[in-house]
Amino acid sequence: MAPTITRIESVEFEYPLEDVGTDENGFNLVYDPGTTTMRQLFGLRIETDAGVTGEYVGGNSPAFAQINQFADYLIGENPLERERHWSEIRRGLRNYDQMGIGPVDIALWDLEGKHRGAPIHELLGTYRERLPAYASTYHADDAGGLDSPEAFADFAEECAALGYGGFKIHGWGGAAVARNVDREIETVHAVGERVGDDLDLMLDPSCEYETFADALKVGRACDEENFLWYEDPYRDGGVSAHGHRKLRERLETPLLQTERVRGLEQHADFVASEATDFVRTDPEYDGGITGAMKIARVAEGFGLDVEVHAPGPAKRHCMAAIRNTNYYEMALVHPDCRNTQPPVYAGEYEDFLDTIDADGTVGVPDDPGLGVEYDWDYIEANRTGSRTYG
Repeated sequence: MAPTITRIESVEFEYPLEDVGTDENGFNLVYDPGTTTMRQLFGLRIETDAGVTGEYVGGNSPAFAQINQFADYLIGENPLERERHWSEIRRGLRNYDQMGIGPVDIALWDLEGKHRGAPIHELLGTYRERLPAYASTYHADDAGGLDSPEAFADFAEECAALGYGGFKIHGWGGAAVARNVDREIETVHAVGERVGDDLDLMLDPSCEYETFADALKVGRACDEENFLWYEDPYRDGGVSAHGHRKLRERLETPLLQTERVRGLEQHADFVASEATDFVRTDPEYDGGITGAMKIARVAEGFGLDVEVHAPGPAKRHCMAAIRNTNYYEMALVHPDCRNTQPPVYAGEYEDFLDTIDADGTVGVPDDPGLGVEYDWDYIEANRTGSRTYG
């Protein structure tokens, strides 16, 4: 007999980030010694009459607000019929960005893995079990951390010594006065000249540059330093296929786009429009593991590589089952503060700067489902809200 979903619970909780604050606008996390920022996440549990529970911790408030729109639909359903649920929920969320699908789909994959006694990457079809990693920095600050081109170059050297194969710069943000394109260009050159022969280099302005002209100027500096990719440079929000096609025509450095493009078809349209060279996906953002793997296959069909956004167990399982991918993003890292991983793993799983092995890789969890054990005692002790269905 197939299991039946009997109950769904989402728990909002908070945890501290020490020596981390935000830039002037409050949009980017930055090193800020002595400051503690409280971050909110969600824990999700999908229970069945078979005693098997699917779990996932992550997501954000807008995504979990969308779960309110469809959670009751899943009560009484067979959790193994994920493809049907994925299609029905997409239709139900047709007026929204559909990010609420991601956490639920991941939890359903965790449930099936536990039901069948297999890790998710095995259910998907394992291609690799060690994942090459790159160091992806916090945004630049003006507080004595990553506060200068030289500081980025020093940190890149440190990451190379640890064994990383790549290094990605997140530059300055905040108020308009802080967005100094000349400083961004200096950083590209400082890092390129220091470690360009040792590391694959990437730049992610995260849509900070205010004009196409600024994006072009910085992109040409990336050309000079032979960067591997240039990601989400300017204020279109990362979604203009036309704008990025025009940028591609004028640069040698490959573009990596679609982190902020929602939906399978929209990703396919972006690729078909020749608006990117690498394709970005994230199971949290893009309809779960089901959606992320569909995007990976679209990219493969066009002969392009797909790069999975951000760290986490679901991301590792996806990458383990994708041939056309290159690097696991170890984010966000900094020489003076810990990254943003929540303290919710009861076992050995972690995503910190020193997590990689001597070859610069991380492993893929091999226990059933996501293969991680969540510390629900911590989540409950730091609960700020919850919602139960069924």
